[in-house]
Amino acid sequence: MTDSATSDSLRERKRAATRSSITSAARTLTAERGLNGYTVEEVCEAAGISRRTFFNYFPTKEDAIIGHADDDIPSDVIEEFVAGGAGSPAGQISPTLFRDLVTLSLRLAEDMSASEEDTRQLIGVVRKEPQLILRIIGVTEQREAQFARDVARREGVAADHPVVQMAVVLLSTIARKSSMAYFSDGNTRSYPDLLLENISAASILFSQPFNTTDTTAAEGQS
Repeated sequence: MTDSATSDSLRERKRAATRSSITSAARTLTAERGLNGYTVEEVCEAAGISRRTFFNYFPTKEDAIIGHADDDIPSDVIEEFVAGGAGSPAGQISPTLFRDLVTLSLRLAEDMSASEEDTRQLIGVVRKEPQLILRIIGVTEQREAQFARDVARREGVAADHPVVQMAVVLLSTIARKSSMAYFSDGNTRSYPDLLLENISAASILFSQPFNTTDTTAAEGQS
């Protein structure tokens, strides 16, 4: 790695740490006082930053609470996934895409334990301030759009390629369902177990024979 690349990596890690510190402070204050019970200045004091620094990272308190779309997704894990498609011709879906998507999901699940308390804190905050759900939807859409670009980059196709779009929809839905089950009251199963169970169920469903010609013929007879 060149000195320039090392410097860029260190700079990004520092930025990510600052974002995380701001988000943690905002969530803690919201949990304690509610969204309108504190000021941006109090977030800055808790995070040890200036007001100017806060607005360099987040436009509002609400955005700080939700966090940045790039957080919680290690770039090295994504780059390893992208590199997995290097052996296939550009524009041709690689034969290991599904397998590597499952591996990627499990790798990201490994990092979930480190941020589990943060996630539980966010769930508690959203229950207290349900209007934040719209912000979460916005960040989720940003993350899914970036995921589509990463899959497309790996496969050498456009981000709106049908297989890319289905990969994003399928994996995002499975991850969301698994997370809801994992964080539900009384759950005793691990997130990777729930994730694999749901991926296996989807795999069984989509492995069943399907012939578009038969479907078209059936529609014509109805």
